[in-house]
Amino acid sequence: MATIIDGKAIAQTIRNEIAAEVLQLSHKYAQVPGLAVVIVGSRKDSQSYVNMKRKACAEVGIRSFDVDLPEEVSEGEVIKRVHELNNNPDVHGILVQLPLPKHINEEKVLTEISVEKDVDGFHPLNIGKLAMKGREPLFLPCTPKGCLELLSRSGVSIKGKRAVVVGRSNIVGLPVSLLLLKADATVTIVHSHTPDSEKIIREADIVIAAAGQPLMIKGDWIKPGAAVIDVGTNAVDDPTRKSGYRLVGDVDFEEAKKVAGWLTPVPGGVGPLTVAMLLKNTLDGAKCKIER
Repeated sequence: MATIIDGKAIAQTIRNEIAAEVLQLSHKYAQVPGLAVVIVGSRKDSQSYVNMKRKACAEVGIRSFDVDLPEEVSEGEVIKRVHELNNNPDVHGILVQLPLPKHINEEKVLTEISVEKDVDGFHPLNIGKLAMKGREPLFLPCTPKGCLELLSRSGVSIKGKRAVVVGRSNIVGLPVSLLLLKADATVTIVHSHTPDSEKIIREADIVIAAAGQPLMIKGDWIKPGAAVIDVGTNAVDDPTRKSGYRLVGDVDFEEAKKVAGWLTPVPGGVGPLTVAMLLKNTLDGAKCKIER
């Protein structure tokens, strides 16, 4: 049976470490890290994510800057607000909650965020440095960074291992592949046009599942003893639940836990690490500025 990786417990340990460092900064410099979250419109899922991030900031002592804009706001106004945050010395990280309304160009807005405050890690300069050998980005994307943190804190060695990443999105698949390469794994990316993907996944010592396909990866796709990190969060119908649905990953958890060496659950695996890494990036950005 697999060792189930408790993402909630690991994330709480990291939050405790961050809170201690924030307290030290406060005592030494009378300053604390600041995270600005820009949200446009009133999508319930986006509001929920933002409230969770604000609550997490409060828990560790990071100051929140809230920019709530109406659905009909112009692209120019959003960019103007981003520039104001770029120029605010109390703000060390800027997060624009996605998706934005269709009349706003997401790429254009995200590119306007100062690379020194890009705590989401998606600025082209940060991604570009991540892709280059011998270069280090200022910030790593939060979910990929969280995946490697889960492996590291669970005692899973990456160097020299065969890693397979299922999915090639800009948010998870591509950056986590680059991170695994930097950690000296041999990396294969499996995607919708890959023939014999099942065979490739079965050869992996480490599987990062980020395809957005519920229960796609079956137990017999997994090499015995492999470490499996399931990034997928998919809603499937479940009439036994009050909500009418339940969340499942890209991996068939019940089958995989009989084969894998390590396995993350959904929910409670990667999700809590994403928020913890956002807080860590904000702390690191503040330390660079405050201690300079």
